Amino acid sequence: MTGSPTDDVVKLLIVDDLPENLLALEALLREDGLEIHAAGSGEDALSLLLEHDFALALLDVQMPEMTGFELAELIRGSSRTAHLPIVFVSAADHEPSYTFRGYENGAVDFLFKPLDALAVKSKVRVFTELYRKRRELRRQLIQVETAHARQEQLLAELQQTQGELQRALRMRDEFMSMVSHELRTPLGVMTLDQSVRRDRLERGDLAYFSAERLRTMVARDSRQLRSMTRLIDDMLDVSRIQHGKLSIRPRETDLGELASHIVEDFGVHFGSVPLSLDAEPGVVGEWDDSRIGQVLVNLLNNALRYGEGQPVKVEVGRTADGMARLAVSDQGVGISPEDQERIFEQFERGPTAGSAPGMGLGLFISRHFVRAHGGDIRLCSAPGEGACFEVLLPMPAAA
Repeated sequence: MTGSPTDDVVKLLIVDDLPENLLALEALLREDGLEIHAAGSGEDALSLLLEHDFALALLDVQMPEMTGFELAELIRGSSRTAHLPIVFVSAADHEPSYTFRGYENGAVDFLFKPLDALAVKSKVRVFTELYRKRRELRRQLIQVETAHARQEQLLAELQQTQGELQRALRMRDEFMSMVSHELRTPLGVMTLDQSVRRDRLERGDLAYFSAERLRTMVARDSRQLRSMTRLIDDMLDVSRIQHGKLSIRPRETDLGELASHIVEDFGVHFGSVPLSLDAEPGVVGEWDDSRIGQVLVNLLNNALRYGEGQPVKVEVGRTADGMARLAVSDQGVGISPEDQERIFEQFERGPTAGSAPGMGLGLFISRHFVRAHGGDIRLCSAPGEGACFEVLLPMPAAA
């Protein structure tokens, strides 16, 4: 058996029960790029057909146990070898009925003994070249299909990128619009107040600036400055989160005391809205009190914005599995299941936000703050049934 180990090698099957015939035929057909496999019986040929992909099979017709015709029937009966070209080699005369039977069994040609070396080589070369061209065509087809699949993938990626770019541009425009709106309100109030004060001063009306009025002015200025400062802080926090530069400085913090101070300060903002705190004592852990305090402020702002003036409750305690729990519950409009994950994304607000203030950053920032502590924030809500935001924080194991 001869042949080339390269990918261009073509395999040829020759079957004859006489070893000398096999040697002679192999010697006649030996050439570069052709790998010849010899079988001394039909059974050996079938074994080789299971292992190799042949370009052509030369079958001796008159073999004792399995004739070439019978072997050809088996070859044609298998889906794997049904299209294998078969050339019969026979010592019989050119009898039409004999030849017809051969073609019925799948022959593409006949060779009659004694063999004409030139004719044998010529016919084998035709079939091997056809095989090479089919194989090359199949290879090119695979390459075309692969290229087409890659193009489809690139097109899908391009469409996805285009969609993300359009969304980013839309978010940028919405962001600029919201920033302008959020800054215009406090700046408008402060500008108007400043104009009134300047007018009074220019007219020498110092009586206008009574102690009570000054306190009102200072309180209003503080609220507007606090609103602008919170907006700037939120934008800076978003930038830190996006660039992976969010800093957490944990220290021993009593969650109940932290919540108590914030609820007390928020009582002024809630006005007539009932705000209560139920804090379990001794809920202490290593947390960044500034960041966790900001989370609670954001949750209270949401409750004030969407609670429809109904009572708001803050709870501090422990879960059954030893986590610290901070919860803010309102009795407002509630949040539908399809909106519950969306509102934690940046610039997303509740579906009933309308003209309510806010840029849709509070929950996005809060989730990142809580997860930076190794905890999580959960939401339990339904339309018309209010909302409960639950912050879970890890606590140190008991000594």
